[in-house]
Amino acid sequence: MKRTCPVIMKRTFSNDEFDKNGDSVSGAQLSDISKKSRSEPALPSRVVHLRNIEATELEVVQLGLPFGRVTNFLNLRKKSQAFLEFDSCDHAKTMVDYFNSGPAMLNGRQVFAQFSNHGELRTDPTNRSNQQAHIALTQATELYETAQKGGPNCVLRISIINMLFPVSIDVLHQIFTKFGSVLKIITFTKNDKFQALIQMKDHSGAQQAKLQLHGQNIYNGCCTLQIEYSKLYSLTVKYNNDKSRDYTNPTLPSGDSQQTQLQSNSEQMANMLDSRGLHSNTSLLSLNRSSSNDDYRYGANPLINAPPSFNPMQSQYGLGSAQMVSHLQQQQQLPPQQSVQNGPVILVSNLNEDMVTPEALFTLFGVYGDVHRVKILFNKKDSALIQFATPQQAAVAHQHLDHITMFGKQIKVSFSKHQFVQMPKEGGSDMGLTKDFTNSPLHRFKKPGSKNYNNIYPPGSVLHLSNIPTETNEEEIRRIFSQYGTIKRFKFFEKDRKMALIEMDSIEEAIAALINTHNYRLADSMHLRVSFSKTKL
Repeated sequence: MKRTCPVIMKRTFSNDEFDKNGDSVSGAQLSDISKKSRSEPALPSRVVHLRNIEATELEVVQLGLPFGRVTNFLNLRKKSQAFLEFDSCDHAKTMVDYFNSGPAMLNGRQVFAQFSNHGELRTDPTNRSNQQAHIALTQATELYETAQKGGPNCVLRISIINMLFPVSIDVLHQIFTKFGSVLKIITFTKNDKFQALIQMKDHSGAQQAKLQLHGQNIYNGCCTLQIEYSKLYSLTVKYNNDKSRDYTNPTLPSGDSQQTQLQSNSEQMANMLDSRGLHSNTSLLSLNRSSSNDDYRYGANPLINAPPSFNPMQSQYGLGSAQMVSHLQQQQQLPPQQSVQNGPVILVSNLNEDMVTPEALFTLFGVYGDVHRVKILFNKKDSALIQFATPQQAAVAHQHLDHITMFGKQIKVSFSKHQFVQMPKEGGSDMGLTKDFTNSPLHRFKKPGSKNYNNIYPPGSVLHLSNIPTETNEEEIRRIFSQYGTIKRFKFFEKDRKMALIEMDSIEEAIAALINTHNYRLADSMHLRVSFSKTKL
């Protein structure tokens, strides 16, 4: 049921109308209004009463902005009290509940919030202090309305998908400084997804960063940037460490051992409010509460001097160099199976030796990287070595294909100690078990910044088909795919009939269909392109 505010008549207040507790009314103008008993808790109201607060008019207003639109306020500096009037009871309740859940500090003081006994504020416009307050309210409201639109503004919200390698604050800083000064960075994990809030110095820098970096990869084939404007317009950073950084204030502490076990609530609040569509200038708040959520650690401010090979703009922002992975391994302790020493070669075992071919392995593993060479072992034909263009691509394939079922057998994918696959000696023959695909036209990732990097998904029963000739109908496609399993559903894209989705009865059948139909000739100059889809039919 929607909360409704109690109907309370408008009242006129001046700076001397409040007693020590700040919520009683006195004076001749209000003598006909009865006081509420102090023993009775105030009913939910649009007006929030703040105690033990020492702040400017603008700070008072901005204190309420994370929770909703502030329509009026009073700042009683001499009494260290203030009143905030919201446009709805729900917004006021959100603020009171939040402040009651733990201590909130503003300018070194713990601020207390409760519902006021007054349902609405009416200030005297002729009062000079109220005129200044009106200006502050107008300025804060403009900021609120700008943030409510979700940009463009100076704060960007970054999500990283297909995150195979860790991404540090230093990496983000070096990427985004290409477009202007980066003032602050906050990183956090939400729904098992790494995210960051980045505050640029000006709107144009944020706009250019969003325009040019959205959809790009930090490393080849992985760590794709998804960028949108945040609904926050300023960030707070309490500590300089590996989870947050304020480049405008290098003197911030790194946080002691106890603090590193607590989540910085200014960042928790930024995450919560931004995701809920609320708005905040969190630079005014320092909230100290324990949390069972993500552990925010803060560290030293100086940037790490990256090696010359570290170039965030290389290959359309895809790094993919062994030196960069080595640098990350040193700084962030990558898991052993993702370190640079693994190299670009993987070992695939438990293959169905009666059905597997180098071409089949090239096609399936080529979904996750450019396969240069495939070698089925002569004395152990249920195993094969596959060499990728980069170690990162090999790691992506390992991540997605280990323990999948292929041709009736669950395969095992591991990293090989070899750095390349040896071709047969000149004049020798290994019965076609080794193939070189280095110059194959079927490589999916040969173009820097290819859109295929954004469409890497684990094997699933739904396949994405593209490059379909206009004259090819559903019946013909069904006939081709029915050779490899049962078709459950098929659907052409409404806006582009050159693409379609087809769902097989199982993931194993989808894998077999992909291997046998990718590059299938449908017309004289058109070959079918097949990949795994994230969409469900």
